[in-house]
Amino acid sequence: MLRPTPFHRATILLFASLAVFGSAPAFALTTDADADTAATATTVAQVPAATLPATTVTAAPESLTSPGVVQQRRQLFQTTGSVGFVDADAYQNTYAFNLRDVLKDTPGVYVQNRYGQELRLSVRGSGIARGYHVRGIDLLQDGIPTNLADGSGDFYQIDPLALRSAEVYKGGNGLAYGATTLGGAINFVTPTAYTAEAPNVFRIDGGSFGTVRASAQMSRIHGPLDAIATLSVNRADGFRDHDKGTYAQFNANFGYRFTPNVETRFFVGAYIVDQKLPGALSLYDALNNPTKAAASALSGDQARNTRTERLGNLTTIRLDVGRLDIASWLIHKSLYHPIFQVLDQDGWTYGVAPRYTANLTVAGMRNDLIVGARFFGGNTKALQFVNNGGSRGAQTLDSRQNAYNYEAYFENRLFFLPTVGLMVGAKAYRDVRQYVDRGGRPADPNYRSTRAAYAGINPKIGLLWEPRKDVQAFIDVTRNADVPDFGDLSQTFGATSRFVPLAAQHAWTIEAGTRGKLGRVAWDVTGYRSLVRDQLLQFTTTADIPASTFNANKTVLQGLEVGASVDLFEDVVATGDRVTLSQLWNYSDFRFKDDPQYGGNRIAGVPANVLRTTLGYAWPKHFQIAATLDWVPAGAYADYANTLRVPGYALIGLQGSYELHRGVTLYVDARNLTNKRYVSDLSTITDARKASTAMFYPGDGRSVFAGVRMTF
Repeated sequence: MLRPTPFHRATILLFASLAVFGSAPAFALTTDADADTAATATTVAQVPAATLPATTVTAAPESLTSPGVVQQRRQLFQTTGSVGFVDADAYQNTYAFNLRDVLKDTPGVYVQNRYGQELRLSVRGSGIARGYHVRGIDLLQDGIPTNLADGSGDFYQIDPLALRSAEVYKGGNGLAYGATTLGGAINFVTPTAYTAEAPNVFRIDGGSFGTVRASAQMSRIHGPLDAIATLSVNRADGFRDHDKGTYAQFNANFGYRFTPNVETRFFVGAYIVDQKLPGALSLYDALNNPTKAAASALSGDQARNTRTERLGNLTTIRLDVGRLDIASWLIHKSLYHPIFQVLDQDGWTYGVAPRYTANLTVAGMRNDLIVGARFFGGNTKALQFVNNGGSRGAQTLDSRQNAYNYEAYFENRLFFLPTVGLMVGAKAYRDVRQYVDRGGRPADPNYRSTRAAYAGINPKIGLLWEPRKDVQAFIDVTRNADVPDFGDLSQTFGATSRFVPLAAQHAWTIEAGTRGKLGRVAWDVTGYRSLVRDQLLQFTTTADIPASTFNANKTVLQGLEVGASVDLFEDVVATGDRVTLSQLWNYSDFRFKDDPQYGGNRIAGVPANVLRTTLGYAWPKHFQIAATLDWVPAGAYADYANTLRVPGYALIGLQGSYELHRGVTLYVDARNLTNKRYVSDLSTITDARKASTAMFYPGDGRSVFAGVRMTF
């Protein structure tokens, strides 16, 4: 059982690491903003040379392995398909604690809180019925996977305060990193000493539900060596009973430039999570007693405690033609998870991923090429015990979960006209899942070894049209594939678990859209339609047992992803200020197709319409205030029979920040100001008339957070 002692020791160690950074001298540091200013600066006055000393202007230093935000954005929007970009500046003066705070304004991303940093993350129906963690989306940090080798993953390695940006590749557009799952890939990029906002960044904030958080970031550059470290420690009692969470997240990277064309960067992370689980409630209790904890969560002292250590490396070699990036990683994770039983797991994930990119000229035409491969695996020792009030009782399962993946991919964009590019690409894969039940238990005496292999090729073709600067349109067709993870394959039967063979989920997706900016108006609009076979869906048998997974026959997932903003007024009070109205609309029409049991019913789990409106005033680097409206007109269905649907809701929020002094900013973040009672998330069931309906997670009540951020 995990004890608090390692947490305290790790926290002391991490603060000591930051102290080492702090003791080093601060060398010249150029931020992205400085680089942009330097690149566009012009001489505005001529002064006689005799009156001025000689001045030497040098280019801002850059990292080969981690480009700045401007270059990231430019590269991302060369994708032939729907993508999204989040600059950490957009949320830095708010209480950003989990991935909803990072991704909530991204079209096509459905992200809802459960408790702590646990949430539902779905893109275009990926993992739509997965009531815990993530499936169907490749989560990466600095281009290196954070998912386990079987494709599952959680969110605890991603600290919003340790990010510089996030790149969202929807669906088959994740092919740029070798991902062709239904949900695509999200790459969370941490800063380097070259791209950090300042050499030193400190913040402290807190507020409702007993929340207290402190974060520190330090970065230094010394000749060819650069280093940065970020530590965040958060403690909160939570909105609900038995909802207390303590998080310590440490991220660091160290880069060394051997030559102008060769650089290596090591990424180090340590993550400690102790999160109590409040459990799911009936719909009545979720709406009328939302702070209540489930009885089983209390009696079983249910919790999710993890210890994760991560080591990664990215080495970049700039060639005469193109560049080669070689990523490698090693992740250790231990889990102590008392729920219906005590899940006690310890595992390793490891891999290597070479990737070659080049901007070529073919017969006088521009040609952009990506070629890559990923070879990664994982081995987990998975034990289960009777849950005696949160402690291990008699052992019920002794198993091993092994996953191995072999993937190769390419993507090529040929601009056969100056403004029109043809994109073709494909991914070949072979994934192996092996489950070993060592037996030897009264309810599980026999040794069993089961193996499943999945292989295929996922092609992609599309067109990208750029009629003018900052305006694009695209259309593409992609084949997606999602291989089941051990959360799907290992299912609970009575007092133990069994391996259940499932088919991989496959889909053909067509999307068309446009994005751009003209004057004061910016937009990002995409329509998509996926024809899915063998979709991996889940249903909950009881509130405390992980949901069982089955392959649906045929389903259709289609929708619209709309984001738009307009600067209503400029230079209102001061030069450079503006009033901006932004609108997000995700329309999701996910249905069974001619299903013998459910006909054309909607697939449970995600509401049809999710809207978010923001009206804000910004005087950059001085003062900002924004009012937000999150509106779900009608909630999601909870069952595939479509007999139970949660109510819709509207939430009002208000955020503001003020630069009190150069480098010192105060901020306030108020949420759910009307104290609306609503269901934030749910687990899915087959038919609410025949199954337990204790499956709802109430959203947080009114809350106010405030903090101060210092940069120098």
